Amino acid sequence: MSLQSEPSRGVLSVEAGEYLASERELLLSLAHESVLSVLEDRDFDPIPPGPHLAEPRGAFTTWHLRGRLRGCIGYVFPSDSLYKTVADTARAAAFDDPRFSPVTAAEAPDLKAEISVLSPLQAIHPDEVILGKHGLIVIRGSRRGLLLPQVAIEWEWDRETFLAQTCLKAGLPPDAWQHGAELLGFTAEVFGEQ
Repeated sequence: MSLQSEPSRGVLSVEAGEYLASERELLLSLAHESVLSVLEDRDFDPIPPGPHLAEPRGAFTTWHLRGRLRGCIGYVFPSDSLYKTVADTARAAAFDDPRFSPVTAAEAPDLKAEISVLSPLQAIHPDEVILGKHGLIVIRGSRRGLLLPQVAIEWEWDRETFLAQTCLKAGLPPDAWQHGAELLGFTAEVFGEQ
């Protein structure tokens, strides 16, 4: 299956942002193509899709299968171009998320992708956290936990619960954000398939 022959899967935009609908479609197709290349045991080296998608950005790819989480992996810091990051995180989320068994060929047609393109990280005070807008990273020592902006909305958490859950994700006590843990915030342009 080539990117050119990929049928439209219906982009669902969480919020308008910097990426055009055509760029979003291309990134979502790229995520699927990356997973299919592994399942079909073939090489996949995506062609640079233009300067905007070649900019270095951190991003996460999340897979859903019949409405349930099936894998999510990403890079907070920009390590490569956005299109390569999406290809890498799509494969990793499908095959390397330790919470799930690897995606099978039978599941692939039903996978729905969601991509979160991250802004640069900035220190944030707990009172500045806006639910649904900010993702969080909590750091203390060698422990780090990250939750994307949409998680608080999906779980209907208030700000304190979001902060506590990010601490728990780091393996810290839920109130570590009140006791010296470093808080970093970011925004994300999130889009996915219906």
